[in-house]
Amino acid sequence: MVKHVILWTLKDSLSAEEKETVKQGIKEGLEGLSGKIPGLLEIKVYTNGLKSSNAEVMLDSSFEDEASLQGYAVHPEHVAVADGKVRPYTASRTCLDYIV
Repeated sequence: MVKHVILWTLKDSLSAEEKETVKQGIKEGLEGLSGKIPGLLEIKVYTNGLKSSNAEVMLDSSFEDEASLQGYAVHPEHVAVADGKVRPYTASRTCLDYIV
């Protein structure tokens, strides 16, 4: 199994209210991919970090294998969420992929 974990910070230009809307959109969009992408075993988005956090959104996902993760990266439904709900609003992205 392969884990794919991403941490994002949102753009400073967004108001607190806009950030909440964006976080909800990211969560709904990414979690909505469950059951739609071959090899995607589990996908969860966390948006309520503690004040000690230096990221605002976390993706925690699991794939059957590395090939499944590579397929997810280019899958049209994932690309649509990434391009429409994530990339326009994020200032930074940190990713860690690893084998379990």
